Amino acid sequence: MKPAVIVENLGKRYSRYHRDRPRTIMEAALAGFRKMGVEESFWALREVTFNVMPGQMVGVVGHNGAGKSTLLQILSGIVGPDEGNVEIIGRMGALLDLGAGFHPDLTGRENAHISAVVGGLTRKEAERRFDSIVEFAEIGAFIDNPLRTYSAGMQMRLGFAVAIHTTPDVLFVDEYLSVGDLAFQNKCLDRILDLKNNGCAIVLISHNAEQVQELCDQAIWLEQGRLKAYGDPEVVAGRYAGKMEAISGQPKTRTYSQQVEIRQVEFGQSEGQLEINSGDPLSIDITYDAHQGFDRITIGLSISDIDGQIYFNTNSGTVGLDIPAPMGLGKVNLRIDRLDLPGGDYFVNVGLYAPDWSETYDYHWNEHPFSISWTPEEQSLLNPPKQWQIISLSTPAIETTSTQS
Repeated sequence: MKPAVIVENLGKRYSRYHRDRPRTIMEAALAGFRKMGVEESFWALREVTFNVMPGQMVGVVGHNGAGKSTLLQILSGIVGPDEGNVEIIGRMGALLDLGAGFHPDLTGRENAHISAVVGGLTRKEAERRFDSIVEFAEIGAFIDNPLRTYSAGMQMRLGFAVAIHTTPDVLFVDEYLSVGDLAFQNKCLDRILDLKNNGCAIVLISHNAEQVQELCDQAIWLEQGRLKAYGDPEVVAGRYAGKMEAISGQPKTRTYSQQVEIRQVEFGQSEGQLEINSGDPLSIDITYDAHQGFDRITIGLSISDIDGQIYFNTNSGTVGLDIPAPMGLGKVNLRIDRLDLPGGDYFVNVGLYAPDWSETYDYHWNEHPFSISWTPEEQSLLNPPKQWQIISLSTPAIETTSTQS
């Protein structure tokens, strides 16, 4: 099956002008046409590559200015890239600026018809779907009123209703799963999931890492216009959330089911914060509490730094270990024989999951710190056991071997 969205080495460059740049011809002439040129250029997006398959939802996270909106503008054809290529297969829909094409002096009926045709429907298709659009937007009593009499929420609801009734093959969503009240938000979300289940490929921009973890099949983390991480949403969105929490200093609010809860994560070597040398073993004890009985659970563990970069990632399922979880406490141990990482501060992250990964019971990110002292006098990211050996020389010499373990 061919991807519905193909993004290859995408890049977008913008120019930054002098803040005192003249705004009119008169100001420019009086200034001698100085400060008119480009002060510098910057890449809002660069070297971004990913695919979205039909029926797949990809979530994009990142702080303000990371390049998320620029990515969506390029994907939806609003602006063109300066590097790379984008290929969209099928009819495209976009929930970017809901109601942006509406005219305030036209009625809701007229705006809905025009927007539906602009969105790719024929006039007859727009007529057939009109009643469904009005019903979904919940503005039937006002549909023949001028748009200027609508509240902002009513305009957004009408814009959303029109966009999703164009039945796109590819849908781009920019933070618009929060339209209207809670009941309407749930209806919007259900409709988007219906589109996904019917084969629509969806790219969702969101600041909500938990929403991405719950809804998406893949996740992208953009940082300063580049791909920071791309892959499993539980890991990628978790890394992003962990970094944002570390920056803000705010603890994470848990929303996991906690049917099985992480009670304690301990390092066997130390009662306080652990400090080890590079190449030392690491022993980790995980105590969990099952509030209802399960035949088995999966425990995932990773090691990351303060920036969210994951250096080690494993889970009990990869070695075929069945971990029972009857009601009450349980405890498992993971021993890493050598941890050949450079010196610095790290975190052990732990998650409890259903064996088929369908549910996350509990998850600790950036909550269990330890540090590594860098012992070798070398500039390196790893310190594995190594051996140097002189194999041959042009003149006879005594065989020499140097080993480090």
